[in-house]
Amino acid sequence: MEHRIDRIKKQLHAQSYKLTPQREATVRVLLERESDHLSAEEIYLLVKEKAPEIGLATVYRTLELLSELKIVDKINFGDGVSRYDLRKEGAEHFHHHLVCIECGSVEEIMDDLLGDVEKIVENEWGFKVQDHRLTFHGLCKSCQKAGVETITS
Repeated sequence: MEHRIDRIKKQLHAQSYKLTPQREATVRVLLERESDHLSAEEIYLLVKEKAPEIGLATVYRTLELLSELKIVDKINFGDGVSRYDLRKEGAEHFHHHLVCIECGSVEEIMDDLLGDVEKIVENEWGFKVQDHRLTFHGLCKSCQKAGVETITS
């Protein structure tokens, strides 16, 4: 974890920001719960356990800054809640998600599935892709095994 914190500190410094104690507490929560896709409020409650003096507004500002600097990705799975996901070290693009519409589970796909699509977009539309996000909504293996069915239209 310390290695990742040091790398994030360097990313902040490269953009003339400091890794303040408040920012570090937020980053530590994100690292500790990396696979959880936490909302700002959930992050705040976990940060508050470590540093009770930190307010919700500080956590929101920190998350927005980390998002602007592409250290975290702000995502929404269609439930109206913004969630935050640390960008994987060395990742050129945001990773993809499989969201179960029945139980709400979220699985991550780390492979970049859209390289060819990006090339088509760039060549045919002259659009320089900077990043992309792909979320599949459907039924996870567990819900399928349980016999859950969906109505298709």
